[in-house]
This record gives sequence, structure tokens and C-alpha cells, in this order.
Amino acid sequence: MPRNTQSDLRTLAYVMRRTNYGEADRILNLITPEGKVAAIARSVRKEKSKLAGAVEMFSLIDINIHRGRSELGVVTGAKMLKYYGGILKDFDRMELAGMILRRVNAAAESMEYSAEVETPEYFRIVDSCLKALDAGAELQVVESWFWFNLIATMGEQINLYFDVTGEKLSPEVLYEWDFGEMALKASLNGAIDAEMIKLMRLLLSSDLEVVLRVKGVSEKCEKILRIARAAAKV
Repeated sequence: MPRNTQSDLRTLAYVMRRTNYGEADRILNLITPEGKVAAIARSVRKEKSKLAGAVEMFSLIDINIHRGRSELGVVTGAKMLKYYGGILKDFDRMELAGMILRRVNAAAESMEYSAEVETPEYFRIVDSCLKALDAGAELQVVESWFWFNLIATMGEQINLYFDVTGEKLSPEVLYEWDFGEMALKASLNGAIDAEMIKLMRLLLSSDLEVVLRVKGVSEKCEKILRIARAAAKV
């Protein structure tokens, strides 16, 4: 629900990174429906700061930012709408959530050397993943969906309809993944069947909450996650 004026922005946001600055300030890298925004929260590290409790990690925030001549905006107000505290109850869940925020932050920064990058899809990715992790969703499913959607948002083509030779994929053929071509190639010993291809298409085309409702998705995602990580070069 963004509210824009010429010099101010009111929007939803997640904190991707916080950097201490000066004696009491903190620079925030935020992901919003408008894209990446960098802003400074003045005096936020002081004990009586009104902003301190609102700009926590793993929280959905309603934030007001004043934008002047500097690339850095100034946070003038913030309200926590939802705290995903369930993520912190499990170390693996917390590690995955932190990795997602770091990767999205790096991806947004790599697109443009600016305090603001207009890529709203990143907000959808972070929002979907944090909600799912807080609700106890299967980690392999969340991570698989994350990598496929991050790669696509960064402009990489993941071909799930034609093989490396340009032939349309057949439900009767087994495939393996060609990481150089980012596509499938026929293989007598391939482990990728029609059902896995269908699921990978679903991961790319559907919201995470839809994917999580598919029966048996977690069992298939063990193999798919290896493909997703390799495609993302991790």
C-alpha cells in the first residue's frame, strides 16, 4: 500500500540489512513493493527510540521515508505490522530466512549502483518466504521456490519446455539437467521425469502458498533443490 509524494514515501517493507552508523544511527536496506530502498534511522540505537522496536529483522513494517537530495532517505516513522517470531524458534529456519534476505539484498544491489532499485518482484519473494517459514513450511520446498523465482527475477532463463537441442520435452523421456545450457537433456539414466518437470514449472509460475498445498511436493523437492542451487551457482 505505497503512498507517494514528490519527496516522501509510505510503504510496506522488510529490513534486509542493518548497518550501525555514527553513535546511534542505523542504515537500513529495505525491500518494498517499489523495490530496494536505503534509508537512515536516526537515533534508533538509543534506549528510548520510538523506531527501535519497529525496524526489526523478519518483520513486516509500515514505514515512512523522507527523501531529499541525498540518495539515503530518512525514516520519519515506522510501525511493525507482523513479526515472524516463529522463524527464530528453529536454527535451520532462521538460517534459511537470513540467507534469503542476504541473497535478495545482493541481487538488488547488483542490478544498479543506487540507493533505490525498482524491482517489486523481490518484495513478493521475501514476503512469501518469510510467511511460509514462520508458518512451519517444509524448508526444501521454500528454498526450491526461492531459488527458481530469484533466478527468474534476475533475468536468467530457465527452460522447462524444450531440451538442449530445441526439441519439445516429452512425458515419455527421462532427462538430466545441463547446467551450462540451463535446460534439460535426454538421458537414459536421467532422474528427472514428467512429474518433476511439472513441479518445476509450478515452482516458477505459481505463488509459494499454492505450491505448498500440492500433495507430495516435499518428497520431490529434495532432487529439485539440488538443481535449483546449482542453477543459482551456490
